[in-house]
Amino acid sequence: MNKPVILTVDDDPEVLSAIARDLRQQYAKQFRIIRADSGQAAMDVVQQLTLRNDTVALFLVDQRMPQMMGVEFLEQATQIFPEAKRVLLTAYADTDAAIRAINVASLDYYLLKPWDPPEEKLYPVLDDLVNDWYAHFHPEFQGIRVVGDRWSADSHRIKDFLARNQIPYRWLDIEQNANAQKLLDSAKVETPCLPLVLFADGEHQSKPTNLQIAEKIGLQTQATNPFYDLIIIGGGPSGLAAAVYGASEGLRTVMIESEAPGGQAGTSSRIENYLGFPVGLSGGDLARRAVTQAKRFGVEILTPQEATSIRMENDYRIVTLREGSELTGHAVILALGVAWRRLRVPGIERFTGAGVYYGAAQTEAIACEGEEVFVVGGANSAGQAAMYFSRFASKVTMLVRGESLTKSMSQYLIDQIDETDNIEVWNHSSVIEAQGDDRLESLVIKNSKTDEAQTFPAKSLFIFIGAVPRTDWLDGLVERDEKGFILTGSEIRSKGWMLKREPHLLETNVPGIFAVGDVRHGSVKRVASGVGEGSICVQFVHRYLSNL
Repeated sequence: MNKPVILTVDDDPEVLSAIARDLRQQYAKQFRIIRADSGQAAMDVVQQLTLRNDTVALFLVDQRMPQMMGVEFLEQATQIFPEAKRVLLTAYADTDAAIRAINVASLDYYLLKPWDPPEEKLYPVLDDLVNDWYAHFHPEFQGIRVVGDRWSADSHRIKDFLARNQIPYRWLDIEQNANAQKLLDSAKVETPCLPLVLFADGEHQSKPTNLQIAEKIGLQTQATNPFYDLIIIGGGPSGLAAAVYGASEGLRTVMIESEAPGGQAGTSSRIENYLGFPVGLSGGDLARRAVTQAKRFGVEILTPQEATSIRMENDYRIVTLREGSELTGHAVILALGVAWRRLRVPGIERFTGAGVYYGAAQTEAIACEGEEVFVVGGANSAGQAAMYFSRFASKVTMLVRGESLTKSMSQYLIDQIDETDNIEVWNHSSVIEAQGDDRLESLVIKNSKTDEAQTFPAKSLFIFIGAVPRTDWLDGLVERDEKGFILTGSEIRSKGWMLKREPHLLETNVPGIFAVGDVRHGSVKRVASGVGEGSICVQFVHRYLSNL
C-alpha cells in the first residue's frame, strides 16, 4: 500500500521549501510529503491522489495565497478527504482569520510563522494530529476500481472479466456509493462515460474493452515466439491440463483463451466431488492453481485472445487470432469448452447484463444481498450457484422444467439444497417472458403441469440450462456432429483421412489437430474427465510429432 500523504501548500518558495524539509526530516518514513505552490495546484494534486486511491493524512496550508486562500482550499479539499487533519499556517496578523476557520473549515490547529525550532513548535502539534488520524485510519483498497451502473451490460462484462481473471477490484455503484461521483469529478470525464475503470497508477479508461484492460494491467495478449510445438485453443480444465503436461514434457506450448483461464468450470462457486479435495474447492481456485502450475513450466497464456481460423501448410498448423496476428505450430489441441445455452423467450436478450445473467454467480452475488434471486436450471452448475446465492440473497428460487432434480443433479447437491432454508425448488416451471423498462423487473413463470402462468417481481435471473459448443468457425475444416461437437478417433466419418495409420484416440479428421474436454462429441461433462483428456492427449501429440 502507498504511504499516506502529508500535503503542504504555500506560494512563498522559501517557506514552502523550509516546511517541506522539516516535514521530511520527521515524517518521511511514515508519509509521502507532497508540496504545492498554490491552492489551485494543490487541488490538482488532490484530484490525482483521488484517482490513485491514495489517502491524505494531513493538510498543512498557508492562509495568505493569491487566487485561493488557505481556508478556501481546506473547505474544498476536505470534501474529498474528510478524515484528513487540517492545519493552517498563518502570520500573526492572520490570527483572527485562523480562529474563524476553526468553525468555517473545521480547522484542527493553526501554527504561527516562524515555527523554529520545529522540535518545539511544529513536531509536537503534528505528532498529536497524525497519531489521532492513525487511530481512526482504515486503509483504502489499493487496486482497480470500477464505477458504473449495476444494470449496465458493460459494467457486468468488466466485472466478470476481472473476477474470472482473479484481478482484485472494487465496485462502486454510481447510484449507491457516495464516492463514485467524486471519482467521476476527479477524472474530469465527459458523460456518458460509464463504466469507468480506474487503475492504481491514477490512469483511467472509459468503457474499455476487455483487451484494453488486459493490456493495461499486464496480462499477456501477444505471443513472444514465432513457432510452438503445441498450440492449445481454450483455457478450461482440459486446456490447462494439456498445457501443464505438454510444457512439463518439453513442448514449447502456448494457450489461447478468449475470456479467462478456467473456462466455464472457473465460474463454479464450489466443486465438491473433485478427487483430492475433500472439502471442495471453487472453480476460481482450481483455475488459479492450474495457471500457476502451467506458467511454472513456461506455458505462454494469451488472455483475452480468440482464434478465428486454422489453416495447414505442409506440417505446420497456423492459427489466426481475432486481431489478425498468427501463431505457427506443429500440433493444435482444441479445448474450446462450451457456452451456456441461451434462453429464447421474450425479453431475455433485452435484459441480458441488466438483471439477466448466464453463469456469473460469483460476479453478481454480493449485489443481490437481501434480494430474491431466480435460478433457471436443474444440473450441478445451477445447484452450485443456488447454494452460493443462498449466502447473500434473502431467497433463492430454482426453476426446474422436470419433475425433480434427481435426474440431472448430484445427490450431494440435492441434499444440501434440501437442507438450506432459503432455497425453494419449483418443479415443472419455466420462464416464458422477462419484463421491465431499462432492466429486469418481473418474470412470467409457467407451470407445465397445471398450465398456469403467473407474474412475479424479479431483479435478478441467472440461467444455467446446458451447453452449446462454439465451433462454427471450424466449419469446413474439422468434422462435427449435428450439434457442433467435434468428432475424434474412431468417430471420424470422413473418407478424406490421408494417412495410412488410424487417427489417434483424441485426434480429429485433420492430422495434428486434437480435441479434448466438453467440446468433444461423447465427452463426459465433468471437470475431472476434462482434466484427464487434456492430460492423456499430450501423449498422442508426441506420437504425432515423432512421425513428422
